[in-house]
Amino acid sequence: MIEFGITLRPDPPPERIVELMRMAEAQNFSYGWLFDSHVLWMDPYPLLTLMAVNTTSLRLGTCVTNPGTRDPSITASTFATLQAISGDRMIMGIGRGDSALRVMGKQPVSLTVMENAIQEIRTLVSGEATHLNEQAIQLKWARSRLPIFVAAYGPKALRLAGRVGDGVVLQCADPHLIKWGLNFVREGCEEAGRDWSQFHIMCATAGYVSDDLEYARSQVRWFPALVSNHVIELLSRYPATDLPAELTSYVRQRSGYDYQEHCQVGASHAEFVTDEVVDRFCVIGTAEQCRQRIRELAAIGVNEFNLYLMAEEQERLLEIYGREIIPEFCNVQVRPRT
Repeated sequence: MIEFGITLRPDPPPERIVELMRMAEAQNFSYGWLFDSHVLWMDPYPLLTLMAVNTTSLRLGTCVTNPGTRDPSITASTFATLQAISGDRMIMGIGRGDSALRVMGKQPVSLTVMENAIQEIRTLVSGEATHLNEQAIQLKWARSRLPIFVAAYGPKALRLAGRVGDGVVLQCADPHLIKWGLNFVREGCEEAGRDWSQFHIMCATAGYVSDDLEYARSQVRWFPALVSNHVIELLSRYPATDLPAELTSYVRQRSGYDYQEHCQVGASHAEFVTDEVVDRFCVIGTAEQCRQRIRELAAIGVNEFNLYLMAEEQERLLEIYGREIIPEFCNVQVRPRT
């Protein structure tokens, strides 16, 4: 079955975050996520606490945190506490870091640092002992299992997600690119002897439901611009021939990126993104056009569609999804992964 989530940018006031999450729960969304970029927006963890005590069924988490701005032991203690508050409804999305680090003049962490942090956090949340800086530490009061979803773009990161994650966060709604990425995720999963059929595959993207396609594009053009930050880094690490042209070619026209307009509708740095790229990377159009794209995603194994809700008329979008989109998929089984 494919489930639905929403991700919010943690802008004030906190009451608005709670209001939208409660509405999402009422519209049969299954996941509620927050970005973690503590300089640009409010800190997500107090907000996740509010979300936990004001919802009953939403699974909640970061989309995504990183090990460069918070020590893994702090992240572990925070999530273990939130598990106790929420009744074990927490999930940690984690990546190497983008805006949270770059706005402070820092670079994303290495894959090795991220992998070590994932293992440390998972161990500490379970209450088991681990070693940090040659010092044995343990959260003796913790007794939870924390699902961990890894955000990834390049082949090495995708294999890492399959090897150590419980799921993967794929920021794109192009079925061709998702299938390309899942090949590497599955390789990592099978190399580690893990059950691929139980692996969680999240498609995270911006979306907008409207008969006016031009207006819908204007609401989500910021999203491929966000993805371009990761594409630029991939091109510094891999030969262009090792990456799909459908992922990389559009960044040739990019002139820069302003993190002060990160994830904002109308961001000036997004003007280079063509309509064709918007249509592939995002889920926009009429309700039927959105349903059709989600059908395609479900058919290739996606089991969570995560809507980045950074557009106008947020309540209307939640209502349309709850009324016209989610009901079709409540009983849709994801195609077995062969």
